[in-house]
Amino acid sequence: MENQAILRVENLQKHFPVKGGFLAGGFLPGGRPAKTVKAVDGVSFSLARGQTLGLVGESGCGKSTTGRMIARILDPTGGRILVDGVDISGLRGRELYEFRRKVQMIFQDPFGSLNPRQSIGTAIAAPMVAQKINPAGGLKNRVKELLEQVGLKPEHFNRYPHEFSGGQRQRVGIARAISLNPSVIVCDEPVSALDVSVQAQVVNLLQEIQRDTGVSYIFIAHDLSVVRHISPEVAVMYLGKIVEHGPREQLFSNPRHPYTRALLSAVPIPDPRAAREQQKIRLTGDLPSPANPPSGCVFRTRCPLITTLPEDMQQRCRTEIPATAVLGSPACHHAALPAGAPATV
Repeated sequence: MENQAILRVENLQKHFPVKGGFLAGGFLPGGRPAKTVKAVDGVSFSLARGQTLGLVGESGCGKSTTGRMIARILDPTGGRILVDGVDISGLRGRELYEFRRKVQMIFQDPFGSLNPRQSIGTAIAAPMVAQKINPAGGLKNRVKELLEQVGLKPEHFNRYPHEFSGGQRQRVGIARAISLNPSVIVCDEPVSALDVSVQAQVVNLLQEIQRDTGVSYIFIAHDLSVVRHISPEVAVMYLGKIVEHGPREQLFSNPRHPYTRALLSAVPIPDPRAAREQQKIRLTGDLPSPANPPSGCVFRTRCPLITTLPEDMQQRCRTEIPATAVLGSPACHHAALPAGAPATV
């Protein structure tokens, strides 16, 4: 039962209508949107109970939007989100209220996610108050236990967010997220706003909590070194789609999608000699607009591999959408080509 999937995401989509006046081309007659931004477009994966899945990619790829849909902060346009086998994508009213206990979120900005006029004790207690939970021993004692669990002091109960460092504020956010004993926590770049030394402390704290409680994490990040440390499984996103998904060791040692190879080639290496010898894959061009994604493979306009291919193989990239990435099988028509095939640009 330990490896049973606690979360399944199936063909998840989030499309935002383009806003703007009729003359600006935002809407057609009748109020219908002329275009939609396909922020997330057919994402599928599963998360085992008590495990961590890293979700990585450059800014704008849709990873945070995916996390917010899983937490039901955003409503999905299409697809299914199953938590413990129950589709939560269409929950409303009382059912959505009860679901909140199962999935919580840790936000990127530890200061912006806290009310500056609210003491941290009140902030941590807020989810329990909203869910009408009365812990044994009282609410205040439970909050103090949570403060100790995340490495803060019980006497911090009445202090305010501005009295804490960034790392301490993020610990408050973690305490608030675990207050309801959720099954899944979506960690939306929880360490990207922190100093490097503090990042390690927060990542270690998250791992300790996972060992103690068995909670599962969706760990969203752009720092691949952090993801490699905390996530046994990694999914790489590009322009609203997962392009590669696999075990950590396999993905980092033998990336098969050209985009994954480019991401990994950009990771800094502390050894200057090894850094000089590392082959850098530089992607040309800008990230395409999710309102007008390329036909066929969404990565083809920046792919360093495509220019090395015969015309018929290039045509396939332009016209045919690759199969959805699944564990160990990337979304690339030519993933079977050797890793050295892409030409650096």
